Parts: sequence; C-alpha cells; structure tokens
Amino acid sequence: MYEQKDTYIVDFSEVEYYAQMHSAIKDGLSFPDYYGNNWDAFWDCLTDMHGESINIEFIGIEKLRTAFSEEAENDIEILKRNLYRFKHNYNDEFSDLITIKIQ
Repeated sequence: MYEQKDTYIVDFSEVEYYAQMHSAIKDGLSFPDYYGNNWDAFWDCLTDMHGESINIEFIGIEKLRTAFSEEAENDIEILKRNLYRFKHNYNDEFSDLITIKIQ
C-alpha cells in the first residue's frame, strides 16, 4: 500500500500556495493517490502505517508560519496533535517504533 522508507521527509520549504501543504504531506509520507487532502484523510492514511518502524521528519514548518501565518498556525497545531496521538495510540504499543522530528 505505502512505499516503505527508512525516513519519510515532509518538506514544506517549497510550498508556494497554502493548498500545496497537503500535497507536500502526501508526497513526503508516500500516501496513496486517494489521499483526500484534509486532516481526516491524513489521520486515516497515517494510522494505516501503524505497526511498522516509522521515522518522519518535517522540514520548513517555519516557512508555513511566515508565509501563511494564522491559517498555518491552526493547521500546524492540528498536525502536531495528530502526530502525538498517532505516536501514543493503542496504549503506546508502537511508540518505540515511531520517531517524529519537526524542524
């Protein structure tokens, strides 16, 4: 279903339009073509990855904040909340397998 990678890198540094944020997420996490470009779809696709060793690195978060200020701040918080929930889901059964780095 997903392309297994040693490290998934989501790079926001090239995002020029706010709508491209989810495209960067889809590409960086190798989400399937049916990814719906919204936070519900993000959660659904992310949780499909549970059970494997996952290293995720987010680059360019500060660019989102600078370029899209209020819109981005809300979405960055949603992203962080979902990532925390993902790492600690299932009573932390897989938390040792998941590494998330936000730059």
